[in-house]
Amino acid sequence: MSISTTATAHLASTAEQEAYLHLQRALRVGRYKPGERLIPEEIATEIGMSRMPVREAFRRLAADGLVTLRPNRGCVVAGLTLDEIHETFEIRSVLEGLAVRLATPQMNSEAFEELERLLERMERAGQSGSSDWVIRHQEFHAFIFGLSNRPKLIRQITALHVVIEPYMRIWFDYVDKPLSAREEHQKLIDVLRSGDARQAEAVMQEHIIETASMIADYASPERP
Repeated sequence: MSISTTATAHLASTAEQEAYLHLQRALRVGRYKPGERLIPEEIATEIGMSRMPVREAFRRLAADGLVTLRPNRGCVVAGLTLDEIHETFEIRSVLEGLAVRLATPQMNSEAFEELERLLERMERAGQSGSSDWVIRHQEFHAFIFGLSNRPKLIRQITALHVVIEPYMRIWFDYVDKPLSAREEHQKLIDVLRSGDARQAEAVMQEHIIETASMIADYASPERP
């Protein structure tokens, strides 16, 4: 492959990644609604690139489950039904439960200091009514499952967080502040301090499943 061909391929890959990350962020914060059609020409103009990288980004987003590619309709924003919301949280509970079990032996004093700091940041965001709470919540969970040192597992959990983030944001908007969030996450920190990996797994699974019901009540597209 010539230098010019390699450079062109690299630029195309970079543009596709830029389009992918731009659209992923927009979908995560709820800029586009379920059922809304994404127009590649408009998005390409907005980002400042050609349509081809945007179309490639659509394919990646479809693989993530964030959009659906339909004949004659193009790219449509995906939405979750009540059953799909529950199923997503069920899968997440199993995977994050496994991750926290694997992470427990890796916990040390520095890790606990970081968890307490992340919990404080989450609490401050909740008290201020800022939607940054959702980001801080994800950072807390990501720190724990990141310690599992299982790259494929981490990618799968991260993908599930991306899918549910718009629903988490809607939930937060309705309830203003998840009142029990600090207590629930502090409980998780406490069980991690005990070093009981199986108990930590059970606590994480219970925490996620309980959240599913609350999210479904507020964030379901079937909600009147």
